[in-house]
Amino acid sequence: MDKSYSGSYAAAGVDIEAGYEGVKLMKKYVEKTFSKEVLAGLGGFGGLYKPELSGLKEPVLVSGTDGVGTKQRIAQLLGKHDTVGIDCVAMCVNDVICCGAKPLFFLDYIAIGKNEAEKVATLVSGVAEGCIQAGCALIGGETAEHPGVMKPDDYDLAGFSVGIVDREKILDHEKMEEGDVIIALPSSGLHSNGYSLVRKVFDVENADLGERPEELEGKTLGEVLLTPTKIYVKPVLAALERAKVHGISHITGGGFYENVPRCIPDGLCAKIEKSKINTPGIFRLIEKRGNIPERDMYNTFNMGVGMVLIVSVDSYGEAMKALKEEGIDAYVIGSIVKGEEKVVLC
Repeated sequence: MDKSYSGSYAAAGVDIEAGYEGVKLMKKYVEKTFSKEVLAGLGGFGGLYKPELSGLKEPVLVSGTDGVGTKQRIAQLLGKHDTVGIDCVAMCVNDVICCGAKPLFFLDYIAIGKNEAEKVATLVSGVAEGCIQAGCALIGGETAEHPGVMKPDDYDLAGFSVGIVDREKILDHEKMEEGDVIIALPSSGLHSNGYSLVRKVFDVENADLGERPEELEGKTLGEVLLTPTKIYVKPVLAALERAKVHGISHITGGGFYENVPRCIPDGLCAKIEKSKINTPGIFRLIEKRGNIPERDMYNTFNMGVGMVLIVSVDSYGEAMKALKEEGIDAYVIGSIVKGEEKVVLC
């Protein structure tokens, strides 16, 4: 018997050995994210990371934290756990990049009703994939078994990222001016926001997630609802190198009305033309089945735009080229005008 085994703890519902087995299984995924800056593997009390600071005059650390939210209930209903980790990473690193910072590393936290080693390792495989897409290292994490508090099949996945930017390159919103161009970066779908409303609209606990509504163009409802969040780090870093970017907004919970104003200085307004937005069918389906007012849709969901870049009129062409070279089919949806509302959708 392993010296670390505790019969009393196991009787209380916590399986320490399952935790150890989970770490063994996830190791192969985690190590794929390592770079030369990572100084220690899994198993320590803290993740060690030595950042490369050459070329930075005044390095500033930027942090972001978030979770997957109730989207993970879709994963639980479908028994598919390898993508929500991408969402977890995306929700953090897409925030960090809004400051102009490059994500360096990520740590996750999984609370779970019953620690099943393979399920936990599968969850972490998604986190690792998200880190690879973001170009950051997964240097640690924690799994906590919560018997009696959570149902055995339930889990909650959260995490945080730390990035770095030279102070002189932190986005200065005060440079924004009338005439700046608003560029849309398409979303992969719902991303990880608004799922409490989504679950209510579709009654997901009783729904046929294998249904193929015509709005979804041959895909199943479950497949579309579980599509992972797009990670924009590499395309945005490329645009920042080549264009005068004055503002970035990650369109998350609260949609356009809450998120766009976060980068707009007083006296200016983001004028966005709804007719220019390419909106995937899942949003039309939600609006129709839930009888949701249009304003509520734009105040809850990304409507097909996962991120917006506000770029000077004389350099937006370079931004568009950089984004397209990174595989992002970016397009213009509006411009900055004078006004007090911060954002207007017309």
